[in-house]
Amino acid sequence: MGLKIEVDETNKQATREAVIRLRERTGMNRKEFCEYFAIPYRTMTDWELGNRSMPEYLLRLMEYKVRMDLLEEEKNEES
Repeated sequence: MGLKIEVDETNKQATREAVIRLRERTGMNRKEFCEYFAIPYRTMTDWELGNRSMPEYLLRLMEYKVRMDLLEEEKNEES
């Protein structure tokens, strides 16, 4: 039992750190990031502070969207 809780806390911490890194890589502040993804500010704050767990699948989707948008921007700049 104790091990499962520890693993869950480790995943929660890793996801928390990953969402912060993703936001920082975009150069957006928290408010801009929330508007970009249409996520309530309070939810994002709770994820970043570790008060709530962000679903891992959502983090993967957010990373994908950021990558695709960056690729689109690069493609448009080349044209």
